[in-house]
Amino acid sequence: MNAVPIKNPRQLAIAALADVLDLGLNLSDSPSLQDNRKSRDLSMSRHLVYGVLRWLTALEWLASQLLSKPLKQRDLDIHRLALLGLYQLWQDETAEHAAVHETAECARLAGKPWAVGLINAVLRRFLRERGEWLDKLADQPERFAHPQWLLQAVQHDWPEHWPVIVAANNQQAPMWLRVNSKAHDRLEITEKLEDQGFEVRRHPVATDALCISPAAHVSALAGFAEGYFSVQDPAAQLAADLLDVRPGMRVLDACAAPGGKTCHILERTPTAKVTALDLNSHRNELIQQNITRLKLSCHLLTGDAALPAEWWDGIAFQRILLDAPCSATGVIRRHPEIKHLRKPEQVREAIHTQRRILLALWPLLEPGGILLYATCSVLIDENSNQINDFISKTADARECTPDVSWGHRQNAGRQIFPGEQDMDGFYYAVLRKNP
Repeated sequence: MNAVPIKNPRQLAIAALADVLDLGLNLSDSPSLQDNRKSRDLSMSRHLVYGVLRWLTALEWLASQLLSKPLKQRDLDIHRLALLGLYQLWQDETAEHAAVHETAECARLAGKPWAVGLINAVLRRFLRERGEWLDKLADQPERFAHPQWLLQAVQHDWPEHWPVIVAANNQQAPMWLRVNSKAHDRLEITEKLEDQGFEVRRHPVATDALCISPAAHVSALAGFAEGYFSVQDPAAQLAADLLDVRPGMRVLDACAAPGGKTCHILERTPTAKVTALDLNSHRNELIQQNITRLKLSCHLLTGDAALPAEWWDGIAFQRILLDAPCSATGVIRRHPEIKHLRKPEQVREAIHTQRRILLALWPLLEPGGILLYATCSVLIDENSNQINDFISKTADARECTPDVSWGHRQNAGRQIFPGEQDMDGFYYAVLRKNP
């Protein structure tokens, strides 16, 4: 933990970048951001670090051209100050003077006064030669701001759609809420949010979804603590429709944390007998917090979905939701660090884990029951290829994903691309067990 709070928002952004790029942490787990959560400038710091991570690959290319020589490893903080300044001048609305002066002065605050002139020179050169450098960048694959392996994977899987996917990944996602339909109606919540000064709009296919702008921390939203609504993307809210839970049904939500889909199922069907399972006991605490806030009830278990003998009571489920561990390549616009934390070997490991869990959970499903397979990935091997392989090896499994007004029909399941109808990238496949 930081002994002394970081008061400068740009310094805090650099510290958070180090948490992600050097320690491999998700931004939500960044100790720098957590230790400074009371900072008056935290929102600015978060804005800057999200922006740099969103455009990092392109910013690295620009920095490599504008720096006369690479900086030493011990001066990574100075290198990242250059990236921060370039982001502000290129993609942000920061005033030029502030972007140059304030960013350069951060080198002095870091105890490296020699670098003030260096940062100043790099940023001023970019301002002078901006058109020239952006024209050169436009001819480089780095312009797409994706690591090479990921860009190639998306291009391979979606030869017609990859430009749309990549462009959406580089945009900030809107803020979507899910109305707690058990206790409140959408019109009531809309009026409450509009009274707080938010612009509110509905979603065309996710019936419980409301988008608010400007985005705000949930703590600033009246009614959140009382359980009026939750934060959840519309694509994730579609799971409750596809699962088609009826009153009294036994339902398993495998890999359930942090519990958004579990709670949505219970809001829709309060008498369903829902078991929420997750491998991580700490993440199960998040499920319990959401269940408590929304005044719901479910059976919460800690266990490995691939090893049901350790936790299953032997009574079949009529519905199973497998929100499978995946690459999360469909939610990059919300979590830009995914671009830089994921590696090809991690995708291969996720595919293996998905297969193990599918095979393990299928025997727990009652004949005639439904298993809904979901990922927040856009990679075909995690999605339609995974389901086709499972069906080919499972005699009593039948894919019956309905024709709906969202996503793209695949040879198995439906794929939503990031940004489509303002949704995250998601994949769904409905599997029914033959009687």
